[in-house]
Amino acid sequence: MTTDFQAGRVALGARLRELRTEAGLDGKGIAERLGWQRSKVSRLENGRQTASADDLDAWARAVGDPAEAADLRSRLRGLESQQRSWRRQLAVGHRGVQEKYVAEYRATTVVRGYEATVVPGLFQTPEYAHHLLLHNAELMRTPRDTEEAVRARMKRQEVLYEPGRAFRVLLWEGALHALPCPREVMAGQLDRLVGLIGMGNVYLGVVAFGVPLKLTPKHGFWIFDEKRVVVETIDTEHRLEGADDVALYGHVWDLLNESAVYGPRAHRLIARARASLR
Repeated sequence: MTTDFQAGRVALGARLRELRTEAGLDGKGIAERLGWQRSKVSRLENGRQTASADDLDAWARAVGDPAEAADLRSRLRGLESQQRSWRRQLAVGHRGVQEKYVAEYRATTVVRGYEATVVPGLFQTPEYAHHLLLHNAELMRTPRDTEEAVRARMKRQEVLYEPGRAFRVLLWEGALHALPCPREVMAGQLDRLVGLIGMGNVYLGVVAFGVPLKLTPKHGFWIFDEKRVVVETIDTEHRLEGADDVALYGHVWDLLNESAVYGPRAHRLIARARASLR
């Protein structure tokens, strides 16, 4: 449990206590109204237990202020959105972060992802990954354990060949043309993408330039087993676990997928990007 998460849970408990005292109730009194054990009231108010959305609705009704439930639920969603600074995570280098993702992918059965500017780590060649990780280390001024991090990133890709998993990934066509590396490295990376088309458990779609869109793609995101979403910004990794957040990102993926092409049509877009390197 992160320190930020615990601090937020304590703050939520303090708000519950405040509502109880404003209603003129002691711990025993609100426990009786709710039909709970007194110990549960104590755990919630002292930040030792995470309230459910139903708990918060019941609390608001018990203190005679059902309208307060919306604010309490908002605070709970704030707990479910965990933010992890990249500077903190990369303080000792990239290898640890890459190994964390190895474990995360191995614990996941179905992954849905979208990337707008970069080929995702699951599909990267070692040379392409090397340049990206080196650029990031320079940006964040973190230790350069680039070669170890590349090996860990390649280790992550073993899940592509394990049975019982599915990877549904969308790429904005711009990611095929961006050059964070020398042209010859990008050529090899595009060849790698072509090789993934047709794999039994990999579904690679490309959202082409100029196609009608029902929304504008703003940033990349990854959905793991429809339980959590990971969004990476320049300085922070956001982990969203609220059901509403997961459903929202799932809907966004579905809308982008309506504009994506697969198979031979995706192959042609990749080939067009490769030809432009000449």
